[in-house]
Amino acid sequence: MSKTLYDKIWEQHVVHDFDDGSSLIYIDRHLVHEVTSPQAFDGIGREGRVLWNRDSILAVADHNVPTTSRNDRVTDDEARIQLETLEANCQSYNLRYFGPHDKAQGIVHIIGPEQGFTLPGVTLVCGDSHTSTHGAFGALAFGIGTSEIEQVFATQCLTLRKSKNMRIWINGVLPVGVTAKDVVLHIISVIGIAGGTGHVIEYAGPVVDRMSMEGRMTLCNMSIEAGARAGLIAPDETTFSYLKGRPFSPREQMWDKAVAFWRDLKSDADARFDQEIRINAADIAPYVTWGTNPEMGCAITQRIPNPELIQDGIQRASIQRALAYMGLEGGMPVDGIPVDQVFIGSCTNARLEDLRAAAQIAKGRRRAANVKRVLVVPGSGLVKEAAEREGLDRIFIESGFEWREPGCSMCLAMNADRLEPGERCASTSNRNFEGRQGRDGRTHLMSPAMAAAAAVAGHITDVRRFEKGVA
Repeated sequence: MSKTLYDKIWEQHVVHDFDDGSSLIYIDRHLVHEVTSPQAFDGIGREGRVLWNRDSILAVADHNVPTTSRNDRVTDDEARIQLETLEANCQSYNLRYFGPHDKAQGIVHIIGPEQGFTLPGVTLVCGDSHTSTHGAFGALAFGIGTSEIEQVFATQCLTLRKSKNMRIWINGVLPVGVTAKDVVLHIISVIGIAGGTGHVIEYAGPVVDRMSMEGRMTLCNMSIEAGARAGLIAPDETTFSYLKGRPFSPREQMWDKAVAFWRDLKSDADARFDQEIRINAADIAPYVTWGTNPEMGCAITQRIPNPELIQDGIQRASIQRALAYMGLEGGMPVDGIPVDQVFIGSCTNARLEDLRAAAQIAKGRRRAANVKRVLVVPGSGLVKEAAEREGLDRIFIESGFEWREPGCSMCLAMNADRLEPGERCASTSNRNFEGRQGRDGRTHLMSPAMAAAAAVAGHITDVRRFEKGVA
């Protein structure tokens, strides 16, 4: 019987099928960070268990690390304890650990791929919802909770129910100024934040085929924001080229064998999906969110919906609440909304390609006077080094942006980088929930180029003006 990519990876990892329809699934790789792992390590220790496979684990400090000098003290006691606890646990269990002072430290979902720890066909988990990022490599990757982290530590398996298959096919060629971030925000606006619930989404089509690995990671990263369990893209020559020579990638003869296996990791031509969505690239413009979930977004050329024109009472009330929180009015254009801060970073958009796109807009321009600060936070120490070799740091600094150390930073209010109440941020991160970037902070999601454009304009604006030399 014909199979999808998800079907194939699932079947290769089934240890046992239970009578109730669930299955015991073997987990190949486990990423760990400081926020969700302490309780799981405690559980292992209390029960006197040992880690099933230490080599399957890679640990990274990312959520709480300062993005100023690495010598700066972590002033928040909870954050400091979490960081110290992760380091102590990694030393105790002799685990690979990228701590704050390791030059390769960074965001867990950027570290995994750039180290070659993420590979096609593996099952990969992490106590973080944006583990879906790794699906860009044809890995079945998803976030898990604390009790599941402990289960993987002890057994290398999880009891799961198989999801349904969804394919999103993206036709055509992306217009000028449109990036992977715009594509995924457009998709979420089309299918909604619950559109992928109960499914694993496979992204395919000419647009995906032409995407870089960085773009594919952005696409898969936000699968969870559409409600999906995971996102997947079949590995191809772009994937293999990215992975070759990475520290944990297969080497020499094992590399050739691995690639031969990876080439078969794709959906059969006649595979059937439970749901299929078709997207035309020509319909996508630079995108911006205006509300308090990623579904509440529109093209930069559009206006915010007027709740008075919405027939559905529940939807109308939801929009009214979001607009009240965001301090906006229905019917107003998103182009022109002033911003107080700009954040360029996160596991969605902090790779070298993202920084290049932002620098291209910032070059020769200055941060607007009304913008209090612009944080540029590379996704890893290796990304930071590469950006500095290209002189991107100098471009940002000359433009009045702040060039920071790697970390999750202002993606979430779990460290010193956060919004003050009422402040509005143009952000390249993945979530715009109430208080996500700081209590009563207001977040607008967009691409790195769009965020850089907002920084120099002082308000949300169409990046295509800058790319055409109009602004």
